[in-house]
Amino acid sequence: MGLTSQSLEITVGALAVACVVLTVWLWPRLSRRGVIPVLGRLGSILVTQVAIICSLALAVNNNFEFYGTWDELLGNNEKAPVAVSEGGGGQYADVGSIKGGGLVQPAGPQGLDRVTGLPKGAPEKAGKMESVRILGRRSRAINPAFVYLPPQYFQKAYKRQRFPVMVVISGYPGGIMNLAEHLQIPQNAGRLIAQGRMQPTILVMLRPTIAPPRDTECVDVPDGPKAETFFTKDLPDALKSTYRVGHDPSAWGAFGYSSGGTCSLELAMRNPKVYTSAVSLSGDYRVKNDLATGSLFGDSPAEAQRQREHDLLWRLKNLPMPRISALVTSSREGEPNYGDTMKFIHAAKPPMTVDSIILPRGSHQFSTWNREIVPALEWQSQQLIYPQDVEPLHPKPKTGSLPPAEGDAKDKAKDEPKDKPKGKSVVAEPSEH
Repeated sequence: MGLTSQSLEITVGALAVACVVLTVWLWPRLSRRGVIPVLGRLGSILVTQVAIICSLALAVNNNFEFYGTWDELLGNNEKAPVAVSEGGGGQYADVGSIKGGGLVQPAGPQGLDRVTGLPKGAPEKAGKMESVRILGRRSRAINPAFVYLPPQYFQKAYKRQRFPVMVVISGYPGGIMNLAEHLQIPQNAGRLIAQGRMQPTILVMLRPTIAPPRDTECVDVPDGPKAETFFTKDLPDALKSTYRVGHDPSAWGAFGYSSGGTCSLELAMRNPKVYTSAVSLSGDYRVKNDLATGSLFGDSPAEAQRQREHDLLWRLKNLPMPRISALVTSSREGEPNYGDTMKFIHAAKPPMTVDSIILPRGSHQFSTWNREIVPALEWQSQQLIYPQDVEPLHPKPKTGSLPPAEGDAKDKAKDEPKDKPKGKSVVAEPSEH
């Protein structure tokens, strides 16, 4: 049974209850004097406490996703081989020798079996959810993910069509289960697409860290995890090699809550030729070191400058405006980021545009984000341009080799994102859906 499987959680919970019942039932017999009764009492107390602690630990881990697999829990994290692929110039991990040879590989349920309301039935009518792991050639990271494919992806009318992509990032220490279970990202997207309020879009759900339990904050750590590289190079490469996704940056957007919202803004503002729109639900506007992150910026003299470059308010004042659109959310009462959110809104200038959802009151939790999720999905869908490019009629046969790291010349020519409509608006209260 997988570490996050519902069957394991139920089994261990039932075992804990059984231990409590047996301890109460056998206690009169164990209350006698003598070595054996004393050892029996100690043993029953120990076994019962261990069972209860394990049951609580599994419940907490399944809710926050500190560890996704037994290997992560035991420290046996799988790593891509360090051999270099031909022509890679020493940058890339040779993932071709991993079983399957692809950059996106099927994974176990990863907790997806505990989520209700997911697509069921024929994919061309209901869409499809996939539980996968994504391999990074440059970052050498292996990250769990859920991928939502809309019904149109499987319909004959769209068989050569490439689709826009939302990269949806959870908060920390939560994981991808929170996106499917608590925010119901794929369920909401499916309903909006069916109602015509959102264009058919592929959603890829990930956690912000690539080196759990460390909080990597989507930063390339000097001599450490390359989280920004994973999200801006490895992830697009992996998705383009596996799914019919748009190759133009105008078809790509980042979306997240809490730490994931901070990551979304960071990724788009620092890499506008990869992500041209970002949604940040209650995100921060700067990345700082703390106990969970460790030193993100190194110990060299360049540390202070690296940290400034991850301060989005500093970037708006000191660097050219990126050509992106952003949606930020906060609450006048209850959200600690309200002041910085207003500073961010007022500091942004064309060609960057910023819209917002500002609630009268709301705290940093799922009940607040659930009020914002539907209008936020609709907003980002309006920013993404449905790709005009299609799959070739006669694609080259697959040989098992990996795709070019930087895309072909045609993709490079389309790297410059298309213009976004100018202007900003502050929404005091999202409409009820």
